[in-house]
Amino acid sequence: MYWRRVFHGKADQVRLVRAFAAHLLAGFPSLDDVLLVLDELAVNAVRHTRSGRDGGRFTVEVGMDVAGVIVYVTDQGGPGEPRLRDIIDLAEGGRGLLTVEALTASWSWTGDARGRTVRATFPTRCCA
Repeated sequence: MYWRRVFHGKADQVRLVRAFAAHLLAGFPSLDDVLLVLDELAVNAVRHTRSGRDGGRFTVEVGMDVAGVIVYVTDQGGPGEPRLRDIIDLAEGGRGLLTVEALTASWSWTGDARGRTVRATFPTRCCA
């Protein structure tokens, strides 16, 4: 299954991203992790890219199958690139991608200053 939705590049849209995914993925074992990662990625899109400017938008895609869930957040690009910060550089911010790194099986990004997509994967956990 696959879903896609475009959001306005405003901070108040982040809660709608979480609600969108929570509705679609109800019952998924790692739902809390997915929601926290989507929160971080949506906030990053609004704060650090052109998506957060007047009229900006970002897109959230959610895919689910028997292997697990993959989420994508596509923004309108900006001057910087997504990167993990060194733990000693973290004062008031910069923890977002460290959270993504900790909660996902894998994550990656593609794109350039015109637009980027961050991808995060969450495998279905199976009982022993």
